Amino acid sequence: MNTLKSIGAVLAGFIFIVISHTGTDLILEKAGIFPPPDQGLFITWMLLLALTYRMIFTVVGGAITAALAPRNPMKHVTILGIIGILGGIGGIVNGWNLSAHWYPVALALTAFPCVWLGGKLKTKQNRMIIN
Repeated sequence: MNTLKSIGAVLAGFIFIVISHTGTDLILEKAGIFPPPDQGLFITWMLLLALTYRMIFTVVGGAITAALAPRNPMKHVTILGIIGILGGIGGIVNGWNLSAHWYPVALALTAFPCVWLGGKLKTKQNRMIIN
């Protein structure tokens, strides 16, 4: 039973991250703030905005995973972080010509630290509540 809870904890954080990233991108595209995906994204302030909200959502995803983990929350967060790094590498390969080159690299490099921060903040919050 804990195995399913563990998978669910990691999956919940992952799903939150994917939906929040994609949803925010879609909202900004529909509002005319970002160009359609097929045109690429090369304007620095737009990339910095996207990186910022993606980092925030990734921190929250780490906190969700830590909160739902049946035990050893940081182990679950680490797994999510590794998945994020692998996804980031995939983004570098697939998105190299869709934005400034620093952007997919930054996403890959920030995936693990952001997830880890979310997990640490959540586990610290849990310890404060218990004490």
